[in-house]
Amino acid sequence: RLFDLDPDLLPLFQYNCKQFASPQECLSAPEFLDHIRKVMLVIDAAVSHLENLSCLEEYLCNLGKKHQAVGVKAESFSTVGESLLYMLEKCLGATFSPEVQEAWSKLYNAVVKAMQRGWETLPEGD
Repeated sequence: RLFDLDPDLLPLFQYNCKQFASPQECLSAPEFLDHIRKVMLVIDAAVSHLENLSCLEEYLCNLGKKHQAVGVKAESFSTVGESLLYMLEKCLGATFSPEVQEAWSKLYNAVVKAMQRGWETLPEGD
């Protein structure tokens, strides 16, 4: 769904300087699947630390800096969030109530805000 929503994100997923010719090629690449696993680990960490998300602040800020360094725009995270909610809705079916959607949206937005603070932080000496 990610590339359906924003095909311009495809060039951001380059592994070993390889450009993917199509979204399908990217989606089946082992490196992309590894990236998705890492995204899900971040989501898992956020869920596991729901009562104390601030303990992930430094990690998430650094993750934001890494994404900025490779050309990811902060606005792209809304597309990722929309894709995440779509996946949850498809997997959870009827149990994906408006309350569940709101809870996931709040959690995702908190993670993204922490990552975006990494955009705002300048390296030391600048």
